[in-house]
Amino acid sequence: MRSVVKMTLLAAALAMSAPAVMAQDALKERQTMMKEIVGKNAKLGNQLAKGEVPYDGTQAANAMTAINGVPDKFVKLFPAGTDSDSVAKSEASPKIWTDMAGFVAAADKLKVASAAAAEAAKQGQAEFATAFGNVFKACKGCHDAYRVEKD
Repeated sequence: MRSVVKMTLLAAALAMSAPAVMAQDALKERQTMMKEIVGKNAKLGNQLAKGEVPYDGTQAANAMTAINGVPDKFVKLFPAGTDSDSVAKSEASPKIWTDMAGFVAAADKLKVASAAAAEAAKQGQAEFATAFGNVFKACKGCHDAYRVEKD
């Protein structure tokens, strides 16, 4: 009888901790996407657009294509309890949960801008630089509205 009670308590404890683990996993995944995919490729795009590194249209297009794959996945990684008020390492504004439609629309702007920049990359550095400016604007717009910067 005691082992049944212990097993029941263990099962209950595991069930209650599962959402917290899932929330931490979502937080880590979205931070990794932003740093390893968007951040690195945006930095490269900026360097290519400014001529800080020799322009390579294929490299620029690939960087924008990598960014383009993020928004659809990213917007699904915001379970309740992963905002900046709930999790120390989160920079997600609580506004995401009160304005999910606006958040998704902001992510869509990045998707559209990165696709256009990938196409422009094939036309040359000047065209890419202009299109990349819209990628930057999409990132900034989303960060201004839906991110809380922490020290």
